[in-house]
Amino acid sequence: MTNLQFLTHEDLEQIRMEFGTPSFVYDENTLRNKAQALQAFPHAFGFFPRYAMKAAPTAAVLRIFNEAGLGIDASSIFEVERAVRSGFGTESISLSTQELADDFRYWAQDGVKINLCSLNQIQKFGSWKVGEPVGLRFNPGTGSGGTNRTNVGGPSSSFGIWKDDLEKARELCDQFDLQVERIHTHIGSGSDPEVWKNVAGMSLDLVRAFPSVHTLNLGGGFKVARMPDEVATDLQEIGESVKTIFEDFARDTGRELKLEVEPGTFLVAHACCLVSSIQDITDTGTDGYRFIKLDAGMTEVLRPSLYGAQHPIHIVPEPEQLSSRKTVEQVVVGHCCESGDLLTPAPGDPEELAPRKMIEGEVGDFCVIDSVGAYCSSMTTKNYNSFPEAAEVLKKKEGNLALIRKRQTFEQLIENEVVP
Repeated sequence: MTNLQFLTHEDLEQIRMEFGTPSFVYDENTLRNKAQALQAFPHAFGFFPRYAMKAAPTAAVLRIFNEAGLGIDASSIFEVERAVRSGFGTESISLSTQELADDFRYWAQDGVKINLCSLNQIQKFGSWKVGEPVGLRFNPGTGSGGTNRTNVGGPSSSFGIWKDDLEKARELCDQFDLQVERIHTHIGSGSDPEVWKNVAGMSLDLVRAFPSVHTLNLGGGFKVARMPDEVATDLQEIGESVKTIFEDFARDTGRELKLEVEPGTFLVAHACCLVSSIQDITDTGTDGYRFIKLDAGMTEVLRPSLYGAQHPIHIVPEPEQLSSRKTVEQVVVGHCCESGDLLTPAPGDPEELAPRKMIEGEVGDFCVIDSVGAYCSSMTTKNYNSFPEAAEVLKKKEGNLALIRKRQTFEQLIENEVVP
């Protein structure tokens, strides 16, 4: 049997029969275990973990994390509403957004927290005269990530108030009588404890400029190891180094800061598989490639096409056929009429084909793509080529499978079109 994360062949057959392919399948036990591991993050003077819900915002996932005691990091006013509808109290939600919608003033009055991410956002929020304390998100001048597209700090990033604009930010907060209670920084995805330690130190320098600040949020970006050669973040190692810096800051200033973090990938990446089916095979000769064509692709998993990201991929034939199948090099592609719909690119290079040695796939076999819980179902080329949105399924802690998002119908796909 091919080694899958948490699915059996019987699960795959049930998914195909009851829900169809492609379907995202989440594992409740993994979600709860990851939440528990995050709650154990070392801290000095208090800790509140949030879930970066943009990673996977389906209501069933949100409710599991709500039960586990996590808060929410939202990236838009729409995510705020989804979190509230999933059961989160407004006081447990924080918004950090590129687009500060006018209607957020009402959510702020109802208790949702805000991290203002630009000088213009400070002016806009201040003009509303909401009267609630705010957070400020700063770009500390450095970042971390496997590619420029996952690096959200430094001079090439638009996220947050640039560190050199600190005095302007402080003047605007004074002008609008805004009380700053939180400083927020986020550098991207990485696993190096020294980088985290350095950024924590730079962030504490920002805290010094605002005596009213009682919380420092260091964002998320904890790297997970999807492939055998990748190095995952050690939360305990990073946490201990950050804890020490908080303790030093307290001795130096008398201020005991609460810590917040808000990962997405760490919590959900390994908790989901995409179950698809091989629907065609193409061979381009001795100097070419053997292509496996799925009934899924960039409409479900965009990360390989966007970043050259790597995901484990398993070909799963019927058990009685397994012994007769050889292992061959194959390229896995999606169902879109798009040369970029590639699921086996070279690492970090979305344009280069990188064949993988796998069980020789045939039409009708399952193809399971692992570790797709983060930034897959929520970040796709949805409806490209007019393919409907995939279903989502939860493998509950008791082991049974439950539908948590219906497959989109064709009628839903076109229902907002208007022909004048």
